[in-house]
Amino acid sequence: MAGINPFIQQPETRRPARAYRVRFVPMDVEIEVRPEALPDGRDGLPGSLLQIAAEAGVDIDHACGGVCACSTCHVLVREGERSPPEALEAEDDMLENAPGLTLHSRLACQAVPDGSCDLVVEVPGWNRNLVKEGH
Repeated sequence: MAGINPFIQQPETRRPARAYRVRFVPMDVEIEVRPEALPDGRDGLPGSLLQIAAEAGVDIDHACGGVCACSTCHVLVREGERSPPEALEAEDDMLENAPGLTLHSRLACQAVPDGSCDLVVEVPGWNRNLVKEGH
């Protein structure tokens, strides 16, 4: 299963009922997420910001494979904070290790929008994977 850590409590997520948009800044990449075509990547919870970013071609570091075991996919949800459910204890514990922690901080692998509103997500400079490897 994609991004599932069997050793922590999983957040209760709701499948979106309508399409919504996610804009990633500062790269200014916007994607429309349709409920019937949610990204199904291998890293992060199904429908997570990490999977949505990957679908949009936005590279976010995620050293643990998106299973809430590190803080490398730390992002800032600037707009639409009410869309993903509140962070659980395991996510908060990992975020304590993240640089630049704010009240808007989330792990992209754990934040699963419910489609209730559009989002603006800032990918901090230290979390942008600027290296492309050929494998």
